[in-house]
Parts: sequence; structure tokens; C-alpha cells
Amino acid sequence: MSENIQKVNNRRFEDEGSGLGVRHLQIFLLFCGLTVGFAMRVNLSVAVVAMTDAATINPDFPEYPLSEKTKSWVLSSFFWGYVATQVPAGTLARRFGGKVTLLTGVSICSVLNLLTPLCASLGGWPLICGLRLIEGLCQGVFFPSTHTIISAWIPPRERGSLATCAYTGGQFGTIVMLATSGLLASSAWGWPSIFYVSGACGILWVVAYYIWGASSPQDSKSISAEEIKLIEMSQANESAGNSQQPNNRQPTPWLSFLYSGPFLALTAVHAASAWGYWTLLTQIPSYMNSILGKDIKSNALLSSLPYIANLVLSFVFIWVSKIIEKSSLSLSFNRKFFNTIGQYIPMILLIALGYVPKENDTLAVVLLTLTVGINAACHLGFQVNHIDLSPNYAGTLMGISNGLASIMSLNAPLLVGVIVTDKYNVEQWRLVFFIAAAIYLVGNALFIFFGTANVQPWNDPPAKPRRSSVYPELESQKPRKSEK
Repeated sequence: MSENIQKVNNRRFEDEGSGLGVRHLQIFLLFCGLTVGFAMRVNLSVAVVAMTDAATINPDFPEYPLSEKTKSWVLSSFFWGYVATQVPAGTLARRFGGKVTLLTGVSICSVLNLLTPLCASLGGWPLICGLRLIEGLCQGVFFPSTHTIISAWIPPRERGSLATCAYTGGQFGTIVMLATSGLLASSAWGWPSIFYVSGACGILWVVAYYIWGASSPQDSKSISAEEIKLIEMSQANESAGNSQQPNNRQPTPWLSFLYSGPFLALTAVHAASAWGYWTLLTQIPSYMNSILGKDIKSNALLSSLPYIANLVLSFVFIWVSKIIEKSSLSLSFNRKFFNTIGQYIPMILLIALGYVPKENDTLAVVLLTLTVGINAACHLGFQVNHIDLSPNYAGTLMGISNGLASIMSLNAPLLVGVIVTDKYNVEQWRLVFFIAAAIYLVGNALFIFFGTANVQPWNDPPAKPRRSSVYPELESQKPRKSEK
């Protein structure tokens, strides 16, 4: 009875303190951080066009002709570094605080972006490969650190919506870079300005986050006592430990992760999402060019449309989630509902895309845009489920699942290269879409049957008992058995 009363009080307190607070500032800072991070991630993908064909775009700047094979090595070098730091990043963020690891990653990445034009002139593409590899290592800390910070700052009822707001920074950064890169490359500052602007924005964010950012509410100098109480009360039933404190030295329960059905289901759906998402973003332009005769890469608006749809629909899904929160539906249902929207609707659209007639290229663009856009619902699904399962180890769980998902995203284009031996063969492309759709089907099915939003027993450090929902003062007043 006392536990139910406490839950009611917690919910009432959350409702009363639902205005803007320091936690919302932290989300805005994370949004900006992911914006500059993704801008630095994709800037080479758009700048390489100007770097390899400077004579046509802006002849006042040096040109570095590259074969398609060399270009693929340069572009993929980032992701090899990105995969390598996923798991250790979660552990480091938990031990030293997400602010420290995030600031370190963005700082180094920003400086390397500023040095990119110089390195291109000194060492050519081999040095650029090395530079991008290090940038990937630095950006590998982004998601685990962000998850660790969100876990410390955001009450459970706000996680889905506020985490989505933070992670939409990735789409926004991509849109901004796609929209401005062409203008920068053709300007008086040429293609080097793409890297200078990206790096400078990163440095500005580092300064802002150093001043106003914090790993946890306890580390913030500007948070009010009321907001701290709101966050602590809302998280009281989740964890006895505070994983975001730098002095935390509790061992990580690695074996518990491996034997956890809900986490394995989460990892599977994360990998499935990465496979489908990156198959779309890396191969659909080639499909539309070869089969439909539409050069989507040369059109900045068409290139950015899927990201714009993803960004806009993210806020639509947040609005829908607020409506669902007012009902009595469980958080587990909420996560599975949005994840099903984010994967099963794109699954159907993928199959339909393979049967679009050649003369109806407009329909193909619409289907592509909706497929990528509706995938935004996954931000309210599996994307925040790591925090649901274990607030204490959310960053580590994100590092593990995102690392495996990154491997899937690397292998997806390779399988396409094996299947599509003739880029003008419609049947071969349909097989690619069917495989991606099947992976979506299986991944989300595992999440539906085995996933949950309940905190797992291994979340709390083994040396400490799970926190009771009853305050210690009240607990001490309970009569002992011998006193009855």
C-alpha cells in the first residue's frame, strides 16, 4: 500500500514540476552537441565532391583526384574507428561522467576538422584516412555518453520525449550540412570552409557545454532544490546506485548483460534498425539513379528530404506519446508501440518501393522519404530502452548494442554489392529490399515478445540492496518481528 501511495506522490510531484528546468537546458545542449557532431561526421561525404572536382566547382582551391575505390576507403575509415570505442565509451562515461567523455570526444573531433585541409595538403588521402579514423574513435563516445547523461537527468515519464529531442540533433546536423556545403564549397572560402565552419561550431559548443553542462543534477551549480527532488523522487524506484557519479567503482555485470533476454532483444532490434536505415541511406540513391533514372545525389533538396521528414515526424511522435502517457498503458507497451510503427511501416514501404514503375519516380521519392521519416518513431522505442532496463549502466548497454549495430551498418552495403551484380536489374534490387524488410520483421518481433521497460535486477550494484520506495525514516519505524 505504501509503495502505491509513494508512486502516486511521485507522479503528482512530476506533474507539478513539469515546467522548464535545468534538465531541459541539458537536453538542448545535447541537441546542439549532436548537431555539430553529425555535421562533422557527414561533412567529408559532401566535401569530397568538391575536393575531387575542384576545377568545376571552385578552381581557386586544390584538387585531389581519387578513384571510387580510394574514395570508399576514405569515407569508411571513420566508421572503423567509430565501432572500436562504443563499448569502452559506456564504461568510461559511467566512471568519469558523461560530460567529461562527451567534451573530450567533441573537442578532439573539432580540432581535427580544423586541421583537415592542412592534412590533405601535407599527406593526401592516406593522412585523411588516419584523421577520419581518429574522428571516428572520438565520436564513438557520443551515444553512450548522451545515454548516460539522459539517464541521470531525465525522469522516467519524460525520457522518451526528451531523449527524442536530444537525438534529433543528428538529423538536424545532417540537414544543415547538406544544405550549406554546396554554398560553402562554391564560396570565396572554398571547400576548406566546410571543415573550418564545422570545427569552429564544435569548439563553440565545447565552451558552452563546459560552462552550462553537467553529468548529473548533483554536479549542476544552477539547478534548484525542487528540480533535484523531482528527479530523485521519480527515479527512486529504479536504482539504489548513482551510476553517473565519478567516484563510482562498482564492477560492470557483463555476464548479466549476456544472459539478459530483454537486453538481447534490444540489441537485436537495434541491429535490425541499423541494417535497414543504412541500406536506405547508402543504396537507395544508386537504386533511384540506375532503375528510375533520377540523380538524387545531385539534388540537395532530394538528398535532405528524408532527414527533414525524420526530424519533423520525431516531434509528431513526441506529441502522440504525450497523449498515450495520459492513459493507463504501460511503458513497455509504449516502447513496443512506437518501435513497431518505426520498423513495420518502413518494412511495408520498402517492399512497395521495389515495385514502383520506372515512370513514377515521384512516388519513389515519396516512399523513400516516408520510409526514413517514419523510422523516427524508434527514438521513442528501442532508442531509450537501454535506460529503462538499467539507468546505472545505460551508457554501457548503448555502447554494446550500438557497436554491434554499427557493424551491421558496415556490412549492409557489402551484401548489396554481392547481390546487385547488375545495377540495372530490378529483381536483384527487390531482393535487397526483401532482406532489409525481413530483418525489420524479425528484429521488432523479438523486441515485442522479449523486450520490456522494467528495470532489470542486475541494475543495482551487488553490494547494495535495491532501493525501497519507503523513506528510510519510515522504514526504521517499522516494528521488528521480535517486538510484535
